[in-house]
Amino acid sequence: MSSPIRTTSSTAGRRLHSAWRALLALLAVAVLAAAALASQADRIRAGAEAYLYGYPLLIMDLTRRQAAASGIPENQLRRVRQFPDARFKGVVRPNVDTLYTTAFIDMAQGPWVFEMAPNDQRYEVMPFMDAWTNVFAAPGTRLSGTGGGRFLLVGPGWQGELPAGMQLLRSPTRSVWLIGRTQTNGAADYPLVHRLQDGLRLRPLNPSTAAAPMTPMAPAAAAGPARAEPSRPPVQQLQALSTEACFSRLAALMVDNPPSAADGPMLTRLSHLGIAPGQPLRWGLLDRWGLGLGRWAADFQVARELKQPRRLVRGWSTPPANLGQYGTDYATRAAVAMVGLGANLPADASYPNAQVDDQGAALNGSHRYRLHFPAGGLPPVKAFWSVTAYGADDHLIDNPLQRHALGDRDPLVFNADGSLDLWLQADAPPAERQANWLPVQAGAAFLLNARLYWPQEAALNGAWAMPAVERLD
Repeated sequence: MSSPIRTTSSTAGRRLHSAWRALLALLAVAVLAAAALASQADRIRAGAEAYLYGYPLLIMDLTRRQAAASGIPENQLRRVRQFPDARFKGVVRPNVDTLYTTAFIDMAQGPWVFEMAPNDQRYEVMPFMDAWTNVFAAPGTRLSGTGGGRFLLVGPGWQGELPAGMQLLRSPTRSVWLIGRTQTNGAADYPLVHRLQDGLRLRPLNPSTAAAPMTPMAPAAAAGPARAEPSRPPVQQLQALSTEACFSRLAALMVDNPPSAADGPMLTRLSHLGIAPGQPLRWGLLDRWGLGLGRWAADFQVARELKQPRRLVRGWSTPPANLGQYGTDYATRAAVAMVGLGANLPADASYPNAQVDDQGAALNGSHRYRLHFPAGGLPPVKAFWSVTAYGADDHLIDNPLQRHALGDRDPLVFNADGSLDLWLQADAPPAERQANWLPVQAGAAFLLNARLYWPQEAALNGAWAMPAVERLD
């Protein structure tokens, strides 16, 4: 009887011994991994900084590629003739306030002449963004008045004589994105706005130069996958790139789109990571691992900051005053590129946004909300204002009314005392409130983006703020 017992005890002992050995092996691996992580901490941190630095240039290039893959020719104005709907995924947080006139412009084929016909009927702004998402010029109603204008758009190395009657616009990069906006008061306003859009023209100063074949920007062999995916938003395309492909493309893009002089310290840090304009990467396994972790950490940090914005006033966060002209504030520049690519200068448009209610809880279509503007407390603007609802994916919310925004161009019903209530909910409110109803999706998170076009000083300096979003149930 004793033999089986000894055998069982011996077997259990061997199993226990094996378990301890496995545990010790796991602990050894964990210790080695922790040591490797500690030794790569600086590289991981530098990788995160490098990724945030390059993100706007990368997302702009993918947006340009997507436009070309969708059949939108470069160096030609694309006049968008109607508002986007909930199926549109081309950019995050698209607006339904203005019709766009856009163009990706290759300055190596310039200079270009941009003409604006006189327009005293609708507010317009025509911001030109460099490849790093900085607005370097913004002709329009605010700066140019209603008389129109003629502008010569040139690249960073252009030397020549400015033709008479033109204003000079100099891009610091080869790639330029014009993302112009013309105020549109609903679908019934399309015919008038289309005529105004037709008064915008882009043409080469020297047609023979523009017709000559040029070296493509960021050759595919150096910049990673050349095939754009029109069905996938650029943000998702960038997320799908490997870390090595991501930084290879960054190095290639910096040749034609040089960093600014203020970026010198960052370029030094990039060189320590083996990233330099026009140079192939020569990474080892630890480089890929460390920079990959840095990239993940940067995405995680930005996503967390966007979900829990700081400096809230009544639950609303207003983008910083350096919007569109970021200097070396690379984190802000990257965050805006992630959720608001193509943002105007604050002087042209201010973008307060809210993700929480008056109690600090996340907005969700499971509840009903009210946005109450007291008499005399509407957004202070010189042009117009709106409030748009977006889903958690930063895109428009599908709803039976196909209503995505409300603002001062809509037939809103004011209260007897002059105040205004907007109703935010998934189910239809009583008939008397439906003119002021902004639909959201039942049971789903959402956010609000207000847009104040040509805001007055009170909206820019904080003297006025959006009212809190009041939860009703």
